[in-house]
Amino acid sequence: MKIVRYLAGTVMTAVMMFSTSAQDAKKSDDKSPTETREEKPIPVKVQVVYVEFEGDKKVRSLPYTAMISVDHGPEWAKLRVGTRIPLFAGGQNGMQYVDVGTNIDCRAHRISDAIFDVQLSFERSWIDGDVLLPFNSAAQQAVGPSLSEFKEPVIRQFKAELNLVLRDGQTVESTVGTDPVTGRVSKIEVTFALVK
Repeated sequence: MKIVRYLAGTVMTAVMMFSTSAQDAKKSDDKSPTETREEKPIPVKVQVVYVEFEGDKKVRSLPYTAMISVDHGPEWAKLRVGTRIPLFAGGQNGMQYVDVGTNIDCRAHRISDAIFDVQLSFERSWIDGDVLLPFNSAAQQAVGPSLSEFKEPVIRQFKAELNLVLRDGQTVESTVGTDPVTGRVSKIEVTFALVK
């Protein structure tokens, strides 16, 4: 009787071990395609177009393109295009250089097989030359409030932080803003495409 119990216990243990190892093997087989898909980065192209209007007339259209690897860590694609402009600061300060141009930071994460979360930071600055500014010198202040004007360049800017949900091949007009001084309307168009 003891031998029968011993053999039954041994057989039961072997069956349980075989069943558990078969389930583990099946689970690991099920995970393999998913893990392989997640590890492989997906190359995508993000195009950003800055468009500026004066009334109904388009006065500027500036395209920028960045390549990104989706599912390849939290790295940002960074694009910097611009110029260092010398500006006279007056007195002992002399000339100072100011950066103007376009800065774009972009990254993307996959939400599902067809939908992506795109994070975009866009910053553009430019010189608007020969703007009349009020000027009142110390000599004029002693005599009275005689105000005059002089021409000086002004640096204008447009900034946007975007978080977009896009599909392959989709284009969206994501941001529209009006300059309070000039009345010009600025727009950002974003196009997202998988690289095939």
